[in-house]
Amino acid sequence: MAPDRISNVSTSFGRSGRINKCFPVDSCVMEDGLFSEFQAAIAPSSISRRKKIGAEFIGTFMLIFAGTATAIVNEKTSGSITTVGLAATSGLAVMIVILATGHISGAHLNPSLTLSFAALRHFPWVEVPLYIGAQVAASICAAFALKGIFNPFMHGGVTIPSGSYWESFVLEFIISFNLMFVVTAVATDSRAVGELAGIAVGATVMLNILIAGSTSGASMNPVRTLGPAIAANNYKGIWLYIVGPIFGALAGAAAYTLVRLKGEPEPGRPRFSMRR
Repeated sequence: MAPDRISNVSTSFGRSGRINKCFPVDSCVMEDGLFSEFQAAIAPSSISRRKKIGAEFIGTFMLIFAGTATAIVNEKTSGSITTVGLAATSGLAVMIVILATGHISGAHLNPSLTLSFAALRHFPWVEVPLYIGAQVAASICAAFALKGIFNPFMHGGVTIPSGSYWESFVLEFIISFNLMFVVTAVATDSRAVGELAGIAVGATVMLNILIAGSTSGASMNPVRTLGPAIAANNYKGIWLYIVGPIFGALAGAAAYTLVRLKGEPEPGRPRFSMRR
Protein backbone atom coordinates (compact mmCIF):
# COMPACT_ATOMS: atom_id res chain seq x y z
CA MET A 1 0.00 0.00 0.00
CA ALA A 2 1.40 3.40 -0.96
CA PRO A 3 2.31 5.86 1.81
CA ASP A 4 -0.21 8.46 0.63
CA ARG A 5 -2.92 5.81 0.71
CA ILE A 6 -2.01 4.86 4.26
CA SER A 7 -2.23 8.46 5.42
CA ASN A 8 -5.79 8.79 4.14
CA VAL A 9 -7.26 5.67 5.69
CA SER A 10 -8.43 5.38 9.30
CA THR A 11 -6.64 2.27 10.49
CA SER A 12 -4.98 0.51 13.36
CA PHE A 13 -2.43 -2.20 12.87
CA GLY A 14 -1.53 -4.99 15.23
CA ARG A 15 1.64 -6.99 14.68
CA SER A 16 -0.16 -9.05 12.06
CA GLY A 17 -1.06 -5.98 9.99
CA ARG A 18 -4.74 -6.54 10.62
CA ILE A 19 -6.85 -3.44 10.20
CA ASN A 20 -9.47 -2.16 12.66
CA LYS A 21 -11.54 0.56 11.07
CA CYS A 22 -14.07 1.36 13.77
CA PHE A 23 -12.60 3.14 16.79
CA PRO A 24 -9.68 4.19 14.52
CA VAL A 25 -6.28 4.02 16.11
CA ASP A 26 -2.72 4.89 15.29
CA SER A 27 0.29 2.81 16.20
CA CYS A 28 2.33 4.38 18.95
CA VAL A 29 5.50 3.54 20.81
CA MET A 30 4.82 3.03 24.51
CA GLU A 31 7.02 2.83 27.54
CA ASP A 32 8.11 -0.64 28.61
CA GLY A 33 5.53 -2.30 30.78
CA LEU A 34 2.04 -3.72 30.85
CA PHE A 35 0.62 -1.52 28.12
CA SER A 36 3.59 -1.48 25.74
CA GLU A 37 1.89 -3.55 23.03
CA PHE A 38 -1.28 -1.48 22.76
CA GLN A 39 -2.13 1.11 20.14
CA ALA A 40 -3.51 4.59 20.76
CA ALA A 41 -7.28 4.87 20.45
CA ILE A 42 -7.22 8.04 18.44
CA ALA A 43 -8.05 9.12 14.94
CA PRO A 44 -5.13 9.32 12.47
CA SER A 45 -2.94 12.40 12.65
CA SER A 46 -3.89 13.18 9.03
CA ILE A 47 -7.35 14.21 10.28
CA SER A 48 -7.48 17.74 11.64
CA ARG A 49 -8.34 18.27 15.29
CA ARG A 50 -11.25 20.51 14.26
CA LYS A 51 -12.83 17.70 12.23
CA LYS A 52 -12.36 15.18 15.03
CA ILE A 53 -13.98 17.48 17.60
CA GLY A 54 -16.78 18.32 15.17
CA ALA A 55 -17.50 14.64 14.53
CA GLU A 56 -17.43 13.92 18.27
CA PHE A 57 -19.93 16.74 18.89
CA ILE A 58 -22.32 15.56 16.17
CA GLY A 59 -22.06 11.91 17.18
CA THR A 60 -22.71 12.67 20.85
CA PHE A 61 -25.62 14.95 19.93
CA MET A 62 -27.21 12.17 17.87
CA LEU A 63 -26.77 9.63 20.67
CA ILE A 64 -28.14 11.85 23.47
CA PHE A 65 -31.02 13.10 21.33
CA ALA A 66 -32.09 9.58 20.36
CA GLY A 67 -31.74 8.00 23.80
CA THR A 68 -33.38 10.87 25.67
CA ALA A 69 -36.16 11.41 23.14
CA THR A 70 -37.19 7.75 23.37
CA ALA A 71 -37.36 7.96 27.17
CA ILE A 72 -39.47 11.12 26.94
CA VAL A 73 -41.86 9.58 24.41
CA ASN A 74 -42.11 6.47 26.59
CA GLU A 75 -43.27 8.59 29.51
CA LYS A 76 -45.57 10.68 27.32
CA THR A 77 -47.29 7.55 25.99
CA SER A 78 -47.53 5.84 29.40
CA GLY A 79 -44.80 3.29 28.80
CA SER A 80 -45.75 2.15 25.31
CA ILE A 81 -42.12 1.85 24.16
CA THR A 82 -41.13 -0.39 27.09
CA THR A 83 -37.63 -1.16 28.38
CA VAL A 84 -36.93 -3.36 25.36
CA GLY A 85 -37.69 -0.45 23.04
CA LEU A 86 -35.51 1.90 25.05
CA ALA A 87 -32.65 -0.58 24.94
CA ALA A 88 -33.02 -1.13 21.19
CA THR A 89 -33.08 2.61 20.46
CA SER A 90 -29.92 3.37 22.42
CA GLY A 91 -28.10 0.33 21.05
CA LEU A 92 -28.98 1.22 17.47
CA ALA A 93 -27.98 4.85 18.04
CA VAL A 94 -24.56 3.81 19.34
CA MET A 95 -24.04 1.42 16.44
CA ILE A 96 -25.05 4.01 13.83
CA VAL A 97 -22.87 6.75 15.29
CA ILE A 98 -19.81 4.48 15.55
CA LEU A 99 -20.19 3.43 11.92
CA ALA A 100 -20.78 7.03 10.81
CA THR A 101 -18.08 8.86 12.78
CA GLY A 102 -15.71 6.20 14.13
CA HIS A 103 -13.25 6.68 11.26
CA ILE A 104 -13.05 10.42 12.00
CA SER A 105 -13.05 10.93 15.76
CA GLY A 106 -13.00 7.41 17.19
CA ALA A 107 -16.62 7.88 18.36
CA HIS A 108 -15.92 7.97 22.08
CA LEU A 109 -19.27 9.74 22.79
CA ASN A 110 -18.64 9.33 26.50
CA PRO A 111 -16.23 11.09 28.90
CA SER A 112 -15.73 7.80 30.75
CA LEU A 113 -14.34 6.17 27.62
CA THR A 114 -12.14 9.15 26.79
CA LEU A 115 -10.67 9.27 30.30
CA SER A 116 -10.12 5.50 30.36
CA PHE A 117 -8.31 5.50 27.01
CA ALA A 118 -6.11 8.36 28.20
CA ALA A 119 -5.44 6.77 31.60
CA LEU A 120 -4.21 3.58 29.91
CA ARG A 121 -2.15 5.54 27.37
CA HIS A 122 -4.31 4.85 24.34
CA PHE A 123 -5.32 8.50 23.84
CA PRO A 124 -3.36 11.78 24.24
CA TRP A 125 -4.20 13.75 27.37
CA VAL A 126 -3.92 17.00 25.42
CA GLU A 127 -7.10 16.11 23.50
CA VAL A 128 -9.11 14.92 26.52
CA PRO A 129 -10.50 18.38 27.47
CA LEU A 130 -11.49 19.02 23.85
CA TYR A 131 -13.32 15.71 23.51
CA ILE A 132 -15.07 16.03 26.87
CA GLY A 133 -15.97 19.64 26.11
CA ALA A 134 -17.54 18.57 22.82
CA GLN A 135 -19.44 15.74 24.54
CA VAL A 136 -20.80 18.00 27.29
CA ALA A 137 -21.78 20.74 24.83
CA ALA A 138 -23.53 18.23 22.57
CA SER A 139 -25.43 16.75 25.51
CA ILE A 140 -26.67 20.17 26.65
CA CYS A 141 -27.66 21.18 23.10
CA ALA A 142 -29.56 17.92 22.55
CA ALA A 143 -31.32 18.23 25.91
CA PHE A 144 -32.50 21.79 25.31
CA ALA A 145 -33.61 20.92 21.79
CA LEU A 146 -35.74 18.16 23.28
CA LYS A 147 -37.05 20.51 25.96
CA GLY A 148 -38.24 22.87 23.25
CA ILE A 149 -40.00 20.02 21.46
CA PHE A 150 -41.44 17.94 24.32
CA ASN A 151 -41.86 20.35 27.24
CA PRO A 152 -43.33 19.69 29.85
CA PHE A 153 -42.33 16.03 29.51
CA MET A 154 -38.59 16.72 29.69
CA HIS A 155 -38.21 15.13 33.12
CA GLY A 156 -38.95 11.77 31.53
CA GLY A 157 -35.56 11.86 29.83
CA VAL A 158 -33.55 12.37 33.02
CA THR A 159 -31.79 9.31 34.44
CA ILE A 160 -32.55 9.15 38.15
CA PRO A 161 -32.34 6.18 40.55
CA SER A 162 -35.61 4.38 41.21
CA GLY A 163 -34.04 2.31 43.99
CA SER A 164 -31.41 3.21 46.57
CA TYR A 165 -28.40 5.30 45.59
CA TRP A 166 -26.07 2.47 46.51
CA GLU A 167 -27.93 -0.04 44.35
CA SER A 168 -27.88 2.34 41.38
CA PHE A 169 -24.22 3.16 41.89
CA VAL A 170 -23.21 -0.50 41.87
CA LEU A 171 -25.26 -1.13 38.74
CA GLU A 172 -23.76 1.86 36.93
CA PHE A 173 -20.28 0.69 37.87
CA ILE A 174 -20.90 -2.86 36.61
CA ILE A 175 -22.59 -1.96 33.34
CA SER A 176 -19.92 0.65 32.61
CA PHE A 177 -17.31 -2.02 33.31
CA ASN A 178 -19.05 -4.30 30.80
CA LEU A 179 -19.19 -1.57 28.18
CA MET A 180 -15.55 -0.52 28.49
CA PHE A 181 -14.33 -4.12 28.53
CA VAL A 182 -15.93 -4.66 25.12
CA VAL A 183 -14.82 -1.27 23.77
CA THR A 184 -11.22 -1.90 24.82
CA ALA A 185 -11.28 -5.27 23.07
CA VAL A 186 -12.50 -3.98 19.72
CA ALA A 187 -10.47 -0.76 19.86
CA THR A 188 -7.05 -1.98 20.97
CA ASP A 189 -6.68 -5.69 20.23
CA SER A 190 -5.85 -6.80 16.68
CA ARG A 191 -7.44 -10.21 17.38
CA ALA A 192 -10.87 -8.71 18.06
CA VAL A 193 -13.11 -8.04 15.08
CA GLY A 194 -12.67 -4.27 15.19
CA GLU A 195 -14.65 -3.77 12.00
CA LEU A 196 -17.72 -5.03 13.87
CA ALA A 197 -17.18 -2.59 16.74
CA GLY A 198 -20.49 -0.82 16.14
CA ILE A 199 -22.48 -4.03 16.48
CA ALA A 200 -20.52 -5.28 19.50
CA VAL A 201 -20.75 -2.00 21.42
CA GLY A 202 -24.39 -1.39 20.45
CA ALA A 203 -25.37 -4.87 21.61
CA THR A 204 -23.55 -4.30 24.92
CA VAL A 205 -25.47 -1.07 25.46
CA MET A 206 -28.75 -2.88 24.77
CA LEU A 207 -27.89 -5.67 27.22
CA ASN A 208 -26.88 -3.19 29.92
CA ILE A 209 -30.15 -1.27 29.59
CA LEU A 210 -32.16 -4.46 29.88
CA ILE A 211 -30.23 -5.27 33.06
CA ALA A 212 -30.20 -1.90 34.82
CA GLY A 213 -32.71 0.31 33.02
CA SER A 214 -35.53 -0.20 35.49
CA THR A 215 -33.34 0.54 38.51
CA SER A 216 -30.68 3.12 37.67
CA GLY A 217 -31.76 4.21 34.20
CA ALA A 218 -28.63 2.59 32.74
CA SER A 219 -26.79 5.80 31.91
CA MET A 220 -23.24 4.41 31.47
CA ASN A 221 -22.33 7.91 30.33
CA PRO A 222 -22.00 11.08 32.44
CA VAL A 223 -23.21 13.32 29.60
CA ARG A 224 -26.29 11.13 29.04
CA THR A 225 -27.35 12.30 32.50
CA LEU A 226 -25.81 15.77 32.67
CA GLY A 227 -27.48 17.49 29.71
CA PRO A 228 -31.04 16.35 30.48
CA ALA A 229 -30.49 17.09 34.20
CA ILE A 230 -29.55 20.69 33.38
CA ALA A 231 -32.46 21.14 30.97
CA ALA A 232 -34.97 19.69 33.45
CA ASN A 233 -33.29 21.21 36.52
CA ASN A 234 -33.32 17.79 38.16
CA TYR A 235 -30.01 16.77 39.74
CA LYS A 236 -31.20 13.87 41.89
CA GLY A 237 -28.34 11.44 42.42
CA ILE A 238 -26.31 13.01 39.63
CA TRP A 239 -23.02 12.22 41.38
CA LEU A 240 -23.50 8.46 40.96
CA TYR A 241 -23.97 8.88 37.20
CA ILE A 242 -20.62 10.66 37.02
CA VAL A 243 -18.54 8.66 39.49
CA GLY A 244 -19.99 5.21 38.73
CA PRO A 245 -19.40 5.20 34.95
CA ILE A 246 -15.92 6.72 35.22
CA PHE A 247 -14.63 4.19 37.74
CA GLY A 248 -16.46 1.33 36.05
CA ALA A 249 -14.94 2.21 32.68
CA LEU A 250 -11.44 2.49 34.17
CA ALA A 251 -11.86 -0.93 35.76
CA GLY A 252 -13.19 -2.44 32.52
CA ALA A 253 -10.29 -1.13 30.46
CA ALA A 254 -7.75 -2.35 33.03
CA ALA A 255 -9.41 -5.77 33.23
CA TYR A 256 -9.18 -6.34 29.48
CA THR A 257 -5.56 -5.23 29.60
CA LEU A 258 -4.85 -7.95 32.17
CA VAL A 259 -6.54 -10.78 30.25
CA ARG A 260 -5.44 -9.70 26.77
CA LEU A 261 -3.55 -12.42 24.89
CA LYS A 262 0.09 -11.90 24.08
CA GLY A 263 2.02 -12.86 20.96
CA GLU A 264 0.96 -13.21 17.34
CA PRO A 265 -2.65 -13.84 16.27
CA GLU A 266 -3.45 -17.27 14.91
CA PRO A 267 -2.49 -17.58 11.23
CA GLY A 268 -5.32 -17.90 8.78
CA ARG A 269 -7.86 -16.41 11.17
CA PRO A 270 -10.93 -15.16 9.24
CA ARG A 271 -11.10 -11.40 8.81
CA PHE A 272 -14.37 -9.54 8.73
CA SER A 273 -15.03 -5.97 7.61
CA MET A 274 -18.02 -3.68 7.43
CA ARG A 275 -16.11 -1.24 5.20
CA ARG A 276 -14.16 -1.87 2.03
